[in-house]
Amino acid sequence: MTLDKLAKHEEAIITKLNCNDELKQRFYSFGLIEGATIKIEHCAIGKKTLEVIVDNTAIAIRNEEAQQIEVDKV
Repeated sequence: MTLDKLAKHEEAIITKLNCNDELKQRFYSFGLIEGATIKIEHCAIGKKTLEVIVDNTAIAIRNEEAQQIEVDKV
């Protein structure tokens, strides 16, 4: 499943990043790496932007980016 499919307040473990190297480096700088626990905190209207929590840090990512992050629900 991909991150964009999670509901608000659900947690998951990142299993794979399916994106180009540039975006992957950006994700890494935010702590979005394989094995990290991620939680959906808020969804913008229309779910175009998600606020996620990784290692107690809030990060906003676009829905298109969330579609490239594979996760397993906790």
